[in-house]
Amino acid sequence: MTAIKPAPVKPTVPIELLNRIDVRVGTIERVEDVKNSDKLVKLIVDFGDHRGNILAGMKKERQNPREIEGKQALFVVNLEPRRIFGELSEGMLFDIGYADGITPALAVPEHPMPNGARAG
Repeated sequence: MTAIKPAPVKPTVPIELLNRIDVRVGTIERVEDVKNSDKLVKLIVDFGDHRGNILAGMKKERQNPREIEGKQALFVVNLEPRRIFGELSEGMLFDIGYADGITPALAVPEHPMPNGARAG
């Protein structure tokens, strides 16, 4: 395991702000290439009551980004949608390590959970 010097803790936020962020479990059904991007892939994610498209910058982080198909992970599902390279991203994948410059890993539940289950 790579040792890091932890970054300083960010400023505190009121609990009301944290409660506004909707984090849910989803199963990554498919990973597709995003044309004209050397970083982005599109994840098609099952959230139980709907499917969503999430763009994630993992092309250079993984030799085979499709290896995460079928895996569950945590996602922010209530971000304002953004169009990037002609693709709509409807949320954000949680990963661990990228911000610290180490190879990222998915933030995953410790055992299978129903798609759409909330974190918090």
